[in-house]
Amino acid sequence: MYPFFFIKEKHEFIIFAPSADIGGSTQVNIDLCMCFADKKPLVIFSKKPKNNQYLQQFKNAGAYTIDLHRYIDNKLFHFINFFYRGVIAGYINKMDKPVIVGGESLFFYKVVPFIKKEVRSVDICHLNTWFNYTQGLIKFIDARIFSTKKIMKDAELLYRNNNLDKDYFSRLHFIDNKINIPSYRKNNNQVLSVVYIGRGAPQKRVYLIAAIAKKLHELNMNVHFSFVGDVEKVFNPADYSFCTFHGNIHDKNKMEEIYSNSDVLLLTSAYEGLPIVVMQMMAHGKVVVSTAVDAIPDYITNEENGFLLSNHLDENEIVAEGVAVLNKLANNRTLVDEIGNKSRQYAEKHFSGKTFCKEYARILFQE
Repeated sequence: MYPFFFIKEKHEFIIFAPSADIGGSTQVNIDLCMCFADKKPLVIFSKKPKNNQYLQQFKNAGAYTIDLHRYIDNKLFHFINFFYRGVIAGYINKMDKPVIVGGESLFFYKVVPFIKKEVRSVDICHLNTWFNYTQGLIKFIDARIFSTKKIMKDAELLYRNNNLDKDYFSRLHFIDNKINIPSYRKNNNQVLSVVYIGRGAPQKRVYLIAAIAKKLHELNMNVHFSFVGDVEKVFNPADYSFCTFHGNIHDKNKMEEIYSNSDVLLLTSAYEGLPIVVMQMMAHGKVVVSTAVDAIPDYITNEENGFLLSNHLDENEIVAEGVAVLNKLANNRTLVDEIGNKSRQYAEKHFSGKTFCKEYARILFQE
């Protein structure tokens, strides 16, 4: 039963996580450990890590970590996976009323059927990938937390299609992810600074941003475009000498500099959850201009705390609309500041660490 032989104290708060690999869902698990450090969080890893880049952050948050992937992430020895389900369930069931959380962990769903009713079991859903698999296990889950309203709506639709009892709907909750809210710094850019931050993935349609940049350049507008990410997969940066290309950036200080020095974040995605970059730019008091897809309109109200572009079937219309919005902002610095301030106010209310911890305490510990 190694390594459970060596757990000498009881942990009131247990998180099942795939690994400590870099990523948004991993960061949420770390943030939870920080919120509830007084409950001596135990984090159980179950998947072979690719980089384990966030492991030290778990330790810095005061979490006790156990990595079981060597024992349970091997199909040739699947019986050991079954064995550990019983070992872990036995350890949890010996405690009075602990809280266990599935933080995007498939192993959590393997264990939860063996947990006694007095234990509060909660899963956190950042994606709808496992909905079909987990719907047979929801009777064992006391609450489900979604990091975007769009994913929660997907779950509600699935429940309705399966004629589930109203009690199951009451177990669904939405909580925004947390980011650090930086000190506000006003820009005095003479040229409107527009940035794209993200991958060169097909759904991002970065080529539309390149087309907008080219059109504004041809119109000799007072706008400069910068790109962060592997956009060279989509178009040749050499064809856009009037833009700045940073490539992938891993230095947090450099990213902070880009957030601070930009005025506008431009996204033209075909579909989207809520990219962390949207939250970051809102927290910095910047203007988000994005296609009105999926979760984005849940956070951005057009012409109030940002601008929404219609997701036209004709992509030329998206380009034209983007050009019009950026032209409007380039000619009205006061509007940039007003929209940016409202964007920051929204972030302070919804994305702060205090709000995050309070909302999770309400669902996890019913405080």
